[in-house]
Amino acid sequence: MAKIKVTQVKSKIKRPENQKRTLEALGLKGIGQVVEHEATSNILGMVNKVKHLVSVEEA
Repeated sequence: MAKIKVTQVKSKIKRPENQKRTLEALGLKGIGQVVEHEATSNILGMVNKVKHLVSVEEA
């Protein structure tokens, strides 16, 4: 599978609880943090849910 790098670029303050939990599930705890994941359908769905808070690039 391909790998993707997910970077948090916006704050989770004043966001709905489900978006905060999605960021935590991705392993993101703060702005500027980068995590690497396999590009599975589960991960891509989570990234799509918070696409306005993160940036994604292929690793």
